[in-house]
Amino acid sequence: MTGKNFSVGAEWKSQVPEPIFDEKPEYNTLYARAWELARAHLLDLPGMPQTPYMDEAFCDVCIWIWDSCFMSLFCKYAPNRFPGIETLNNFYRPLYDGARLPQIVARNAPEWTGAVNGESAEVRIHIADNPPLFAWAELQNALMTGDREHLRKLLIEKQYLQRHFDWLETLTEQTSLPMVGEPTHWKKREKGYLWEGGASGMDNTPRGRIGKTAPMPRPNNPRMLWVDAISQQALAASCIATLAGEIGEEELAATWRKRFDEIRGIVNENYWCDEDGFYYDIDCEDGHFYRVVTPASFWPLLAGIPTPEQVERMVAFAMTPERLGGELPLLSLARNDADFNAENGCYWRGALWLPTAYMAVKGLEKYGKFDLARECARKIVEHQYRTFTEYEPHTIWECYAPNTPEPARSCDENGRIVRPDFCGWSALGPISLYLENVIGLSDANAFARTLRWALPKKITGRIGVRNYRFGDVIADLVLENGVLTTRSNRPFRLTLNGIALDIFVGEKRIHLEKLCPEFCRAE
Repeated sequence: MTGKNFSVGAEWKSQVPEPIFDEKPEYNTLYARAWELARAHLLDLPGMPQTPYMDEAFCDVCIWIWDSCFMSLFCKYAPNRFPGIETLNNFYRPLYDGARLPQIVARNAPEWTGAVNGESAEVRIHIADNPPLFAWAELQNALMTGDREHLRKLLIEKQYLQRHFDWLETLTEQTSLPMVGEPTHWKKREKGYLWEGGASGMDNTPRGRIGKTAPMPRPNNPRMLWVDAISQQALAASCIATLAGEIGEEELAATWRKRFDEIRGIVNENYWCDEDGFYYDIDCEDGHFYRVVTPASFWPLLAGIPTPEQVERMVAFAMTPERLGGELPLLSLARNDADFNAENGCYWRGALWLPTAYMAVKGLEKYGKFDLARECARKIVEHQYRTFTEYEPHTIWECYAPNTPEPARSCDENGRIVRPDFCGWSALGPISLYLENVIGLSDANAFARTLRWALPKKITGRIGVRNYRFGDVIADLVLENGVLTTRSNRPFRLTLNGIALDIFVGEKRIHLEKLCPEFCRAE
């Protein structure tokens, strides 16, 4: 794509969508602040394969795969100013092309990095076996940009996505890599993958514990096969197949659809607990379930692994107030778990984390659970907004306490408050969940010029967006009192609550009362 200007001083506000939500217009304040913080973390560092790039917001000598992939999922709304997908070159090229990362004078290096503030240190990929989300991030961005040239380079010339998938399949023992700070923990086994909390991203999760509680900060059961790991490999295979199809590589697509089907069969045969109606981690030797309920079990939904009937059972089991539903849903651990920390979340033992919450919402959405996805998104955004307004400093946090509008606390011995100004993945709430689920605009497809809008059942005042960009389309969509006003520079197909509408160039008013009256009356 052309015309990108990622310089830190580049004008960017005219490039981002303008949400309209009269029911809660104050959410726009949080939305704007999220973009401002994200822009503040656009880092220009000479010597990086991609610079400027999106910095994860707390450490200058390390970069993270899963932070960067999740950041790309809100950067996709302004891809000409926020280099979300380009940032992934800082991983692809060192891992697969032999590129070097630069030396810097460390200024913000925690002790665990081994770097000393004020002294020279090499920037490193912190964990190479972080969740393998490259293919998902690339697909979500491609659907917004329609950039087939990039996909051909990615899949045909460089084969980065296939190489990363295959590399993980070769890992059977711990491995150290140049340019990477930590040795790998991912180990391929017959029915899945051994892993570790820090590498999985869920640092101190009690998953895999032996007994009612986890006395160790990180149980890291050496016999546990992680349900998220195998589901993320399935997701990668599915996304590679879809991307290959978009560039006409049908043989490649068929190969990766077959790989997805193989993994899907393994997951449903081994990780599905029919008694509970839920996916769990399993033991690699005897196959028993480690019955700890977390959002990690929603990765199979995002990958498209369960049947609709299985999803119904999952929702009935997991989305109750005592587990992952309730006033603030999709916390990092079920509320009725013995290790749940009700006071401050203790990092991954009850805190709200935007990456896993966002993933779970997208999984529900994938199976047509639009109302439940919206309900979860609204509660999450409301919690972030209340924390933003009621807790000082007024900012966006790494993760959130489960019961009060304030940041969570870490799992370290000092119980410190988690990192502020975290945009960073926490912008997924004020930006992505707000646009995609609270307002309801999702599934943009720049290749097909289509967009889906799942409207809420009750509407107060106006709802919609201006300056919404996907591919070569720039559109305004504003609904008020049953009248949809559209303005677009290109024609596209809008599916509004299941009803297909052709949106033409210029301005148009569409009266929706006869098409979907139950969704179009103002309160």
